[in-house]
Amino acid sequence: MTSARPASTILPPARRAQRGAIPLSRRQTTRLHILARLARWSRWEFWPAAIVYAPLVPHLGWLALRHRGLSTCTAANPCIPMGGLVGESKWAILSLLPRGCAVSSAIIEPAALPERTAALDAACSRLGLDYPIVLKPDVGDRGAGVRLVADRDAAHRYLASEPRAVLVQAHHPGPREAGIFYTRHPDAPRGEILSITDKRFPVIAADGRSTLRELILRHHRFRMQARTFLARLGPRAHEVHADGRTVRLAFAGNHCQGTMFLDGSTLITPELTAAIEGIARQIPGFYFGRFDVRYADETELKAGRGFAIVELNGVLSESTNIYDPATGFWAGQRVLREQWRRAFEIGAANRRTGAQAASVVACAAVLLAHARRKADRRAD
Repeated sequence: MTSARPASTILPPARRAQRGAIPLSRRQTTRLHILARLARWSRWEFWPAAIVYAPLVPHLGWLALRHRGLSTCTAANPCIPMGGLVGESKWAILSLLPRGCAVSSAIIEPAALPERTAALDAACSRLGLDYPIVLKPDVGDRGAGVRLVADRDAAHRYLASEPRAVLVQAHHPGPREAGIFYTRHPDAPRGEILSITDKRFPVIAADGRSTLRELILRHHRFRMQARTFLARLGPRAHEVHADGRTVRLAFAGNHCQGTMFLDGSTLITPELTAAIEGIARQIPGFYFGRFDVRYADETELKAGRGFAIVELNGVLSESTNIYDPATGFWAGQRVLREQWRRAFEIGAANRRTGAQAASVVACAAVLLAHARRKADRRAD
């Protein structure tokens, strides 16, 4: 009887050579990087946001004229600052959710490092959190800075590297995640699920000979996001793992972080719609946004059970099913137009009943501050 090979084995260079591994040459590596860049431009899901949203500008202008203001959409969710345009606190939004429907969470405010580590330890004790846990910036940027930390020392190192407010959350093992986009017009008796994004995390299979870097560059899809994966792996990119072992390349359920988005419309059922409606109705002043949920079983999710909310995003959240590789650019544009039509109509309806839309100047200031935070995070 043969013994099972340890899945975690990392082969040293000498063993790798014995197995006939042929490393990528500099020329091959350069060629694969060039192919990856060309492939990114052939797939609109990887285009810069400015290009994706450029055709939407005339539609947004028409909506602004029709509903008396470019910032009308910020009244879509009166319970969230600026409706959730940008820069909102994840913790503040999670605090609005009914008890028991979200993963256990706590906020670690900016302070001296000893105070923050003590606050983290106290939060873990209070919430009964065991490692691994999830740490992320309280004000997010498309999944940047989201980490699954394995132990207390790693958590304290994270706090040392991230001086801003940090959200600590229980790790929901999933293994699946979905983005459920919900809208309700204030005058309508009930809301609906506009779309569901089925998120597939990138996992690569080792062959016992190639480094993770080589496997990524050879993969037809992963090489298009190689820069993200290799930066995250750091020195681990040069590891060679035993044949058959799988390595997960991303934890955050975000397209920019390497997760593939697929259209999950088959997950929409009356039962799930009723469950999401029940949660949304318990959030006074919430009408438009995306629930990011983790779950273990598709049947349970369709039945409206067995899921936990990890984030709730407001007016700037996207119907991210458009980034399904099978969705054409103009089909995606139609979804975006419908999404923004609803945002403006809901905002206008709320404004008629007394909700305040943010001023264009205030919106510009918040967007500028967000851009600065993003630049600071890249520089860190």
